[in-house]
Order: sequence, then C-alpha cells, then structure tokens
Amino acid sequence: MTIANTRRSPLRIGCAGWSVPRDCAERFACQGSHLERFSRVLNAVEINSTFYSMHEPGTFERWVETTPAAFRFSVKLSQTITHELKLKRARGELKKFLLGIQPLRKKLGPLLIQLPPSLIFSPRLAESFFKLVRELHAGTAVCEPRHESWFSPEAGTLLFRHHIARVAADPALNAIAAEPGGWPGLVYFRLHGSPRRFYSSYTDSFIAALAERIAEAEKRAQVWCIFDNTASGAAAGDALRLHDRLANTRQSPRLEMLNAKNAERAKVARKNLI
Repeated sequence: MTIANTRRSPLRIGCAGWSVPRDCAERFACQGSHLERFSRVLNAVEINSTFYSMHEPGTFERWVETTPAAFRFSVKLSQTITHELKLKRARGELKKFLLGIQPLRKKLGPLLIQLPPSLIFSPRLAESFFKLVRELHAGTAVCEPRHESWFSPEAGTLLFRHHIARVAADPALNAIAAEPGGWPGLVYFRLHGSPRRFYSSYTDSFIAALAERIAEAEKRAQVWCIFDNTASGAAAGDALRLHDRLANTRQSPRLEMLNAKNAERAKVARKNLI
C-alpha cells in the first residue's frame, strides 16, 4: 500500500481534546463551541474519546463542518483492539473502527495506536497486525508502545517496513522512546506533562528546546505535536506557547524579501554618506 508523501504538510500543533481553560480563554476569544474556538487558533486536535467508544456519524460530520478547511483530527484507536484483543484477531474490530471514522474524510490525520504497558513486542504478532493496518488503511499511522521491548532495532525496523511511525513521548521510558522512530515520514510528539503526568505545564526551556527539535524535523517529515497534559488545563497554554515561539522565529517569504530590500537600501545609504 502506498502512503502519500506528507513532507509538504504544515506543522500541526494541538491538544488531546479541545477544552478552552479559563486562564488562556482570551486567546480563543470568538463565538462558537469550544472546538470552533480552538480550531481558529490551533490547527489540529487528537480525538481520545474514540479509545472508549465510537461517535455517531453526525457528530464527526458536525466537527468537520464547523472547523476550518486546513484543520485536522488525529484519532486514537479503540481500546478493544489494543488493550482487550491485544492486537490479536482484530480484523473485524479494525474494519468497524475505520468505517466509523470515515465521516472525518479529508480532515482525518494520523491513526494513533497506543499500546498497553503490559504488551511485550512479539515480531510475529506485530507483523500480522501492522500488515492488517496497511491492508485496510492507507492514511498515516503512529504507534505509542509503552513496554521496553518495543524500543529494539527489530521493532523499529518492523514499524518502518509497514510505514508506521513511533511516537516521541514525554515522559519517556528511555532515551530511545523520547525520539521519533519507525517510519520517518511522520514525526509525532506526544507530551503528557512533566514532572506530574497529565497535569504539569512544561517549562519555557523545554518549549524552546522542543521548538528547535520541531524545526529540524520539519526539514524531512510531516510533524505533529500534541499536548496531553489536559487534566489541569495545561495543554492549551503549552500549545499556545509553542505556537507563538515558532511563529516568532519564522518570517513569511514576503517579509523576508522586504527585509532584504531594506538591508540593501541601508547599505546604499551608508555608502552615500561616506
């Protein structure tokens, strides 16, 4: 199965959910639902609720219709597949899940496959499941394994072969888990909050270092950065800080051209003064 070239896709920054916390509500100061307000500032969101149950088609359709054309949704795979079946004999459930998210249509981003911490890497099982994913799903996909055995070269090669990216997580089980892996066409940062998982905000120094990592990753891949430290409302603020930092370090081609012209004019003016 051919996976579309994603290198020219824009950077995606968002949260696991779209609640608008009070302490940064002024940044989302427009009318509409929380999703509508969120989507006019940040350009992506991760739907975690599909891990527990599937939404009605009309719900997905409403989300598609009320968000900007460039907005995208990543979708977390059902726990029935990952935690109950543990990837075994999953064809029927995977087909049902993929059918259920079809209403997202062209706004569908990566499929997030988060594995339980107890699931040990089995080459045979992983090969069978990811082959099935690629048989049924042509879109991008990313795996977040949470057992040490998944961070071996063998597991990385298997993910690469099936065009499945591996999440770059924080906090991470080890140094390898903190870096993106698997298929290199997608880099997916998933940030849970540190030191208190799901609650803590990130420091300015962490955001600055993250912005540098993202700028480097963008040279070779589609990049998603999702903040999952939503329990205390920290995610939206962190996403905004990252968004602002990257925006402040980038210039539009037009602005760069104007700056170059102004620099040349200043150079000529200096010469005329000599």
